[in-house]
Amino acid sequence: MRMKNELKGAKKPKIISDIRDLVKSDAEVYGDKAAYVYKSGDDFKEFSYNRIYDETVAFGTALSVENLIGGVAVMGTLHPRYIVAYLSTINMGGYIVPLDPELTDEQTVYFLRHSEVKALVYTESMNDKVDRIRDQLDFIEKFIPITPNKEKYVEDERNIKFKKMVAIGKKAIEEGNTAYADADPDKEKMAALIFTSGSTGTAKGVMLSIHNLTAAINASCGSMSYDDRNTFVSVLPPHHTYEMTCENLSAMNIGCTVNINDSLKHIMKNFSRFKPNTLVLVPIYVETIYKKIWTEAKKKGIDKKLKFGIGVEKALFSVGIDVRKKLFKEISESLGGNVKSIVCGGAPLSPQLVEDFYSFGITILEGYGITECAPLVAVNRPGKVKLHSVGQPVEGCQVKIDYTPGEETGEILVKGDNVMMGYYKDEEATAEAFTEDGWFRTGDIGYIDNKGYIFITGRKKNVIILSNGKNVFPEEIEEYLAPVEIISEVVVMSRDNAQGEPAITAIAVPNFDLLKGKSDEEIRDAIKKAVDDVNKSLPSYKQIHQVIIRKEPFERTTSRKIQRFKVQ
Repeated sequence: MRMKNELKGAKKPKIISDIRDLVKSDAEVYGDKAAYVYKSGDDFKEFSYNRIYDETVAFGTALSVENLIGGVAVMGTLHPRYIVAYLSTINMGGYIVPLDPELTDEQTVYFLRHSEVKALVYTESMNDKVDRIRDQLDFIEKFIPITPNKEKYVEDERNIKFKKMVAIGKKAIEEGNTAYADADPDKEKMAALIFTSGSTGTAKGVMLSIHNLTAAINASCGSMSYDDRNTFVSVLPPHHTYEMTCENLSAMNIGCTVNINDSLKHIMKNFSRFKPNTLVLVPIYVETIYKKIWTEAKKKGIDKKLKFGIGVEKALFSVGIDVRKKLFKEISESLGGNVKSIVCGGAPLSPQLVEDFYSFGITILEGYGITECAPLVAVNRPGKVKLHSVGQPVEGCQVKIDYTPGEETGEILVKGDNVMMGYYKDEEATAEAFTEDGWFRTGDIGYIDNKGYIFITGRKKNVIILSNGKNVFPEEIEEYLAPVEIISEVVVMSRDNAQGEPAITAIAVPNFDLLKGKSDEEIRDAIKKAVDDVNKSLPSYKQIHQVIIRKEPFERTTSRKIQRFKVQ
């Protein structure tokens, strides 16, 4: 692969031993530099590294004063004080429970009760939800809104503003309280309780220790050529471990500024405003941007010119001439003009997409992670990208394949400092998740090549077993369908054919913008033709035999994974 290191001379990241070290050393080195830029009212404000440290110490002290050391839940969209709550809780020896804001009211109450939290910290977007379920949360000692509803909020013995908690902590420190300084959290105890919200419909409580988190942060920073010159735009939800560990905590460790995207509706506008040089995304966002580029090119009648330009760029690049910035300036500017790399994980990307983005001047670094591994397992490094793969294991993480007899693939097994303690209150599930010699069973299927690159071919639970005994992983076929412009999104699964036998079926949501004015029959014929074209590149037993058109988008988790179990 021709991809080069996109940030030369990056400073070597520091190695942290615990989360307290992360917060303190950041303040000492980066001081008043903005750790976060966030929207407040109609304006964007900065939240410095010094302020992160000061409020972490103060909020942590207040947790002690209010007798709230233990479980603290945090819920909502990303905000600097969301991060402060996260850091303070862990640094005082408690455990943080980040909850998915899109859980139903019933699920939210269940997870809060199940995790035995003492306090609930929440952002403005959660005010109405908390008001709805408050009567069911009699076990919570303190409700701590970051931005309370001015019309409804009433402070009493159970309600206290985040700002007031910080003030209580600062006052206690002035009066000689040393609770934060004296705290010495056990690095091997549960520090974060993450309820998974994957695509299978099940949810388990993953227990991560400080040791797990710092291992993942160090591995993340050590795998990338990033330093304090980088700027990010945060798009993913903060309860997601990938977003928290690989963007927020890792960015803090190297002194970056994270600009918080205030709404998915404003994402392109905020790319232009903040001009990031690095993005951390999941495939749905990358694919959406890619398809938008080609859709716009078609609307303007320049799609053939764009394809020709990619060919010219590759030819010139092969002889040492880099014209990407000049040829694809408009595409670059649509993302702010500075993006050099995108770290992407969660599902496979089309190699064609990865190559085209490189022609546009943007290196895509695909990686692999799972919540139970805090989450980082492997990633393609700058200058060492191998298409189709999710890269090589990160430092401190071992990976091997439990090969299925007679097959070239098997289950991916992981061992390392990043691997979880186990599942919360579920000894049976914990035992099932590990081999007898201590390797974590990921449930993902793949293989490792002779250079140590990991290739994921599918998810164990999703495998399609055909009548001839062949195993087919739908994710592999979906990867071939992803670049098809007239398909917005697709799920491949087994559906019985007219003979009652399992057949590989593509359930596709058309790109109605590109198919505007066409009848339902014409749309179906166009999708069927595109699928037939894809079938030509697939072995006969992997070919798609049925196509179903779906008009509504698939339901997704907040980390933008399709909830396959809900596909009808």
